[in-house]
Amino acid sequence: MRCALVLAYNGRNFLGSQMQKSSKNTILGQLEHALSNLNIESKITASGRTDRGVHATGQVCHIDLPAFWSDLEKLKKALNEMLPPSILVKSVKAVNDDFHARYSAKKRVYRYIIKESGKNPFEESFVTFLGSVDFSKLEKNIKLFLGKHDFKYFMKSGSDVKSTQRVIYKAFAYKHHGYIILHFEANGFLRSQIRLMVGALLALDADKIKEQLSCKKNHKIKPAKSNGLYLAKIKY
Repeated sequence: MRCALVLAYNGRNFLGSQMQKSSKNTILGQLEHALSNLNIESKITASGRTDRGVHATGQVCHIDLPAFWSDLEKLKKALNEMLPPSILVKSVKAVNDDFHARYSAKKRVYRYIIKESGKNPFEESFVTFLGSVDFSKLEKNIKLFLGKHDFKYFMKSGSDVKSTQRVIYKAFAYKHHGYIILHFEANGFLRSQIRLMVGALLALDADKIKEQLSCKKNHKIKPAKSNGLYLAKIKY
């Protein structure tokens, strides 16, 4: 039986989401270990990767369960007892055999959280603190990313992808209880693309962002910090 798992995690102390040969200290590495303890040796396929320090409230994975595991609520409970407290299995649901966590996804939603204040030790891992932000400029310029663009200047060097074109369906900023939230929804994102887009919004004016989006000039901006980024939802 193929199942879809929805995960939430605090990425602070993990080396990203993808499994690595040199370390089990990744989100999927921890999940693989927990599944193995339950005699489930299925390959784990995630909707996409998140970098070191990035969080998630709606990461999706799929696995193929052996026949002896039919009680999905029991499985969810068992996994949550075995996983570190910074990883939570929110749900386990049966899906069609042709469901693919990555390739069946139609849209991906991310949020980036900023706070205009001095550092707070209780939020330091989850929010990017900035002294001041020109919100009206941010609110206006984030809309420049809407539509289909070639994001080759908005991805981490060394990325191996067939195409650097992506479609941004939604891109907007809003305030919520003292936080500034940047919302991005697209058919997919390149590695570090969102952090580089946020970095551009914070460092560049509109004309320079347009130059970078049109691939006329790479201003080589620094990516925003990972701790403010959240994979919020995968839409199928």
